[in-house]
Amino acid sequence: MKLDDLDLGRVPRHIACVMDGNGRWAQAQGLPRTEGHRAGETSLFEVVQGCLDAGVQWLTVYAFSTENWRRPKDEVRFLINFNEDILLRRRDELHAKGVRVRFVGRRDWRVPKRLIRQMDESTELTRRNRKLTLTIAFNYGGRAEIVDAVKQVVESGVPAAKVTERTIAKHLYDPEMPDPDLVIRTSGEYRISNFLLWELAYSELLFTDTPWPEFGRCALFDAIGEYQDRERRFGGVDGG
Repeated sequence: MKLDDLDLGRVPRHIACVMDGNGRWAQAQGLPRTEGHRAGETSLFEVVQGCLDAGVQWLTVYAFSTENWRRPKDEVRFLINFNEDILLRRRDELHAKGVRVRFVGRRDWRVPKRLIRQMDESTELTRRNRKLTLTIAFNYGGRAEIVDAVKQVVESGVPAAKVTERTIAKHLYDPEMPDPDLVIRTSGEYRISNFLLWELAYSELLFTDTPWPEFGRCALFDAIGEYQDRERRFGGVDGG
């Protein structure tokens, strides 16, 4: 699908992506798993540009989960260094395109201080940009986010009777981030995998067999087109 085929008046405000299949794609090509992550970088920036072209305001990507620490040490080390390398190489480009960069996830002892510094510098550099907010979920888990939010609510002394959905939402990692309208998972897996568990309560879910390294701008437009063919009722009934 091409951009001209979309109704630009009904583009999802917020798209979230589980960028799955990098390692399996590389292995199918006879390459090391790490080469799949390198190929996935190209897809990420294709999708960023596609969002800019279509007028999507928020894009959230699952870069590294709280469970990814269980992967082989060499792959974990590569992913840590690779994410830092992307920030160093690409943040000026993102800034020039008007992209605001943010991060969600735990900043615990496992995340190198130098990477946290690069995250903070990227956030500060791009904080005034408004064409697209790119949120990178790093060392992120949906259950961890809810646990951390509840801890903050308890620590702030809010009485149990006063706790509402809004109370929890105000203590999530990024309270400003709207709930995703569309969540895309690539590579033929039909799971949420602990991603944005609170936020995707009424998101449209789209699963594709395409591995992330092959998911480009046209695939994004296809996904938006399918989203536009759906009717969102948010628990209500349709008008017919």
